[in-house]
Amino acid sequence: MVLIKPKISTYFSLSLIVVFLIAGLVFILRDFAYKGSYGLWFYLVSCTLITLVLLMLLVKMLAGYRFITAGRDQIIVKLPLRGYRKVYPIQQILAWEEEIIVANKKEFKQLTIAFSDQQSISVSNHEHEAYTSLVDYLKKKAPKKKVKSKKA
Repeated sequence: MVLIKPKISTYFSLSLIVVFLIAGLVFILRDFAYKGSYGLWFYLVSCTLITLVLLMLLVKMLAGYRFITAGRDQIIVKLPLRGYRKVYPIQQILAWEEEIIVANKKEFKQLTIAFSDQQSISVSNHEHEAYTSLVDYLKKKAPKKKVKSKKA
């Protein structure tokens, strides 16, 4: 059985960024309430910008928090924040594709699996553990479903 779960280091660093953004937002709002050092336009723009970045980061963190188990000719997808659990037999895989991008001498890989109920999951090597084990499992169990990548 292959267990793919989020990397603790990724979520720890993203959580630190969220804490810093919240602290910056509190600092700006406190400064506005007590001192008013800057003009009103600065507070409006900065609070809006920080809040948008904070919300986008939180949505990314919550949407990417999933556990995937592969083994016994099935793939189990668990989204604990939604209370969602779905078991997909290997036969329900329509296609899977691994994208590899090299940037700044680092290799970023993303695996996308499409299922017959029109659902899909994406897993990346920088955000999830045991990424290569899942790719090896799919190469062994569903080699004909792999999408041939086009090179530009």
